[in-house]
Amino acid sequence: MAVLLVLQARGLGDLLTAVPALRALRRAKPHDRILLAAPQRLKPVVDLIASVDTLVPTAELGSLRWHEPAPELAVNLHGPSAESIVALAKTQPKRVLTYHNSAFPELPGPEWQTDMHDVDRWCHLLESDGIVADRRNLGLLPPVSTTSRRDCIVVHVGAGAPARRWPPDRFAAVVRHLLVLGREVVLTGDEYERELALSIAARAGLPVSRVLAGEQNLIELAATVAEAALVICGDTGVAHLATAFGTRTVLLFGPTPPRWSGPPPHLLGRHAVLWAGQVGDPDADAPDPGLLRIGVAEVIDAVDKQLHQRNLSSTGADGRRAAYRRVG
Repeated sequence: MAVLLVLQARGLGDLLTAVPALRALRRAKPHDRILLAAPQRLKPVVDLIASVDTLVPTAELGSLRWHEPAPELAVNLHGPSAESIVALAKTQPKRVLTYHNSAFPELPGPEWQTDMHDVDRWCHLLESDGIVADRRNLGLLPPVSTTSRRDCIVVHVGAGAPARRWPPDRFAAVVRHLLVLGREVVLTGDEYERELALSIAARAGLPVSRVLAGEQNLIELAATVAEAALVICGDTGVAHLATAFGTRTVLLFGPTPPRWSGPPPHLLGRHAVLWAGQVGDPDADAPDPGLLRIGVAEVIDAVDKQLHQRNLSSTGADGRRAAYRRVG
């Protein structure tokens, strides 16, 4: 039995954009062992993908420790950097499948294209090696939850960098609107975002018991997203979770264009994607100017339309499709 190593040592959203590629690899190599080098904290979601035999805990590129036989194939779903290629090369694979890097002219591979959706990017890499990939194969089965919050509205207040965090006072205004509508709202985030979530709850008049940020593990968060009537968030891993579970969303993009990492076009009927059309630095230490051009009124309008469409869907009357919405 051959061993295949896949490297994707990034976050939740990056893992979920690689799902079609991982499943394509499983279909192409049904009898081989597929090992995924990824952060240990993502294991609950890796298990939901059902295409990986073993997770090799890898918090970052330099932490990959390999104790298996030399891989028959090492697949780089991390990026085109020299560091990622070196990390794979240390496992002494017989062959490496990666995007081209000029520092490694001996490795064939397609050229990296910046203006490409992440799902397309990883499928294209496999296709360059003759492995057929289905870009639509993004879905996950919802996990079992001990606490049901069916039909709640999830407001995810955090993001991986300040550049992608919509201001707290604006989130609070949207939460107040939802409370006026009589909706059940919960605030999610990681342990570092709990104080932020508590401050938003205080501004909005939301009970502390509805602040789940910092109190859920990943599988509990995933279950909450899967059961939600609507998810409101920025460009985060939670947005990708909602896409995977078919949960409706209102997504606030900036500074990264949604055509790079938003819901794929064939799924836009369930997602309202707001973007000001302004590209910026996704790792900046302040909210992106383009993101700040998305106002409370535009978000509330998108929320109301999504809830209305969901009601129509439940009666079989929803036949319309949405698209990316330019704001500002």
